[in-house]
Amino acid sequence: MKLHSERFSQPLFARRLIAIAAFTLCTGHALAVEPFTVKDIRVEGIQRTEAGTIFSYLPVRVGEVYTDEKGAAAIKALYATGFFKDVRIEVEGDVLVVSVEERPAIASVDFSGVKEFDKDQLTKALKEIGLGESRIFDKALLDRAEQELKRQYLSRGLYGVQITTTVTPVERNRVNINFVVDEGEVSRIKQINIVGNKAFSDSELRGLLNLRTPGWFTWYTKADQYSKQKLTGDIETLRSFYLNRGYLEMQVESTQVSITPDKKDIYITININEGDKFTVGDVKLEGEMFGREQELKSLVELKKGDVYSGEKLAESVKKISERMGNFGYAFANVNANPEINREKKEVGFTVLIDPGKRVYVRRISIAGNTKTRDEVIRREFRQFEDSWYDGEKIRLSRDRVDRLGYFKEVNIETPEVPGSTDQVDVNMTVAEKPTGNILLGAGFSSSEKLTLTGSIQQANAFGSGNTLGIDVNTSSRNRTIAVSQTNPYFTDDGVSRSYELFLRTTRPPEVNSGDYVVRTTGGNVRFGVPFSEVDTVFFGLGVEKTRVETFAAGDPNHNQSPELYQTYVKDFGDGTNANTTSFPLTVAWQRDSRDSALVPSVGRYQRANFEIAPVGTLKYYRAIYQHQYFKPLFRTITLALNGELDYGHGFGGKPYPIFKNFYAGGIGSVRGYEGSSLGSAATKATNGDPLGGTSRIIANAELQFPFPGSGNDRTLRWFTYLDGGNVFGEGEKIKMSELRYSAGIGISWVSPIGPLKLSYGKPLNAKPEDRKQAFQFQLGTGF
Repeated sequence: MKLHSERFSQPLFARRLIAIAAFTLCTGHALAVEPFTVKDIRVEGIQRTEAGTIFSYLPVRVGEVYTDEKGAAAIKALYATGFFKDVRIEVEGDVLVVSVEERPAIASVDFSGVKEFDKDQLTKALKEIGLGESRIFDKALLDRAEQELKRQYLSRGLYGVQITTTVTPVERNRVNINFVVDEGEVSRIKQINIVGNKAFSDSELRGLLNLRTPGWFTWYTKADQYSKQKLTGDIETLRSFYLNRGYLEMQVESTQVSITPDKKDIYITININEGDKFTVGDVKLEGEMFGREQELKSLVELKKGDVYSGEKLAESVKKISERMGNFGYAFANVNANPEINREKKEVGFTVLIDPGKRVYVRRISIAGNTKTRDEVIRREFRQFEDSWYDGEKIRLSRDRVDRLGYFKEVNIETPEVPGSTDQVDVNMTVAEKPTGNILLGAGFSSSEKLTLTGSIQQANAFGSGNTLGIDVNTSSRNRTIAVSQTNPYFTDDGVSRSYELFLRTTRPPEVNSGDYVVRTTGGNVRFGVPFSEVDTVFFGLGVEKTRVETFAAGDPNHNQSPELYQTYVKDFGDGTNANTTSFPLTVAWQRDSRDSALVPSVGRYQRANFEIAPVGTLKYYRAIYQHQYFKPLFRTITLALNGELDYGHGFGGKPYPIFKNFYAGGIGSVRGYEGSSLGSAATKATNGDPLGGTSRIIANAELQFPFPGSGNDRTLRWFTYLDGGNVFGEGEKIKMSELRYSAGIGISWVSPIGPLKLSYGKPLNAKPEDRKQAFQFQLGTGF
């Protein structure tokens, strides 16, 4: 096929055009071309488009007969490509001439004056809808993009935004597009009025709303910037608030949002009708309950005479549904039908229970475990294949897998089996996270100064669930070389076994001016026996050989050792050094019902540890009890409480070993005070240096919040805290009046190398002799 044909004589072409024009004027009919056989097709006006592209859209080829219908179809097809803004088809003898005018291409898209949004993200978003570099320019699409950009600004409270779009032609039929944005000032909520409320004050209701007038932190939270989505959420919050306090028929009748002419201030008015306050009448259960009516009725949180609460009713229905799920009825239908008595202002309920068919689990599937073996996950499951569906066991299985600490996310779904009404599959999806840690480097602790560390630890070695570790720590106070191994399933029924060999050297805290050295070499083996889904009892046996070195006054390289250490080496050594051997036996109990080991938001953690050394040079016992409690107060706020009580004592005529003393102060105990610096007068040297005590009490309370901008990431949080605690000497009673307290704020981050905490606090009742430290940080603190 030829692109260009030979030109025929100009006089003949002119005469044909004149004849056609005269015929059209005389008859009044549209221009028509007699069908003819096309000998050539010529394309004119193309710059970027390939001629072959145009030929592919033409319904006629060289050698075929051309008609008006084929010409109309060709024009329509070429317009539909979007490449051209004008298409003409002309006939020159037996040659078809296709004349096109191409739409310009976009050379670049740029933004000026944009501060509220990231320019790269805007460019990417426009390209996804077809407005990007090298794309065909479409004015309608440009107008839509401009309106959408303006809408995004309005959603962020920038009602004074002005957007000017310029399209500049450049060479080769291209254009540059530039969005010039004048963001203007942010429109802020000047006033929020609630009209019609009688039972609750304006201030109480306004305190429920996310939208609010400017305050101390609204510059960051942007809660003083109006958006329709926020207002819709606040209206639902108001409805829930009233519904949970008996106002069953509360209505939000209207909302008005107005803006001042200068577009700086916004006024919001919410009109409500509270209605009457209702109490609960009779609550009945109907349907198939398999003889468990009393058990199911006990799950109803609303009792006769109670103030009606929509939240409690929904929770009651949920609990009944979940309990039916525990019996295998995964698709139980539970509905509460209200019966309103407006005269008595009572509302009764009939809870209808339709269990449906009993369901069993066909198959359990696990996905996402690229390294961890299936058996490591499956052995945590309490729901089994070919067994009746049990919702509680499925939730417990998910929590147990999450508590392994090997995965960033653990999700579980129970889809119906296609074509079956009594089978489901259990599908668990996990997201692996690095569980190995190779660390060679240096760190700096607020209490231990420069620390050189090196460790190789694999918490999920080769995907087997076993933990292997070699730890080296060279901090100024504690130097450690330790090798450990843990097999959480030493036996098939879940008995764990742990080995550890270690060499530890302990020196006095930085705040202590007296010198001493404690070197302990030893090892231990421990077995953990699970007694329930959340309870484990541990039994252990160890051997420890300890050498304590002290220094006398006048030593050119060391300060004089504290008197208590000098007394210890006199009792067990030659007055300068003491070598002792002990065989500690350990019995411990642990209960862990937290939803996560690293970032818990609900549940409890308790541990009780009793260590006794009945034979050997040393004879002593130590008892430790710790209790942690986590509760979500709101959707994103968690209350975390921690308490610890420790006690140690020597027996058989032997004193309690001083190197087993407890310390308090700093992160992990009472923040705001220097690490290990607290203690009563009986636990300090004559110069005030802390020596630790034989008993300790610690209490911590935290309110944990998501870090702004982190979304639902629970590994990065900020918190406020209140701490209290102290240590006491042997024979000294724990006195609550001697406890030290502090309060402050901080940041918690589960970093790739371990949990990291930073805190800034202020002591609340420090004594003149106490050593304070406002800013503190530590790596490896969980709570």
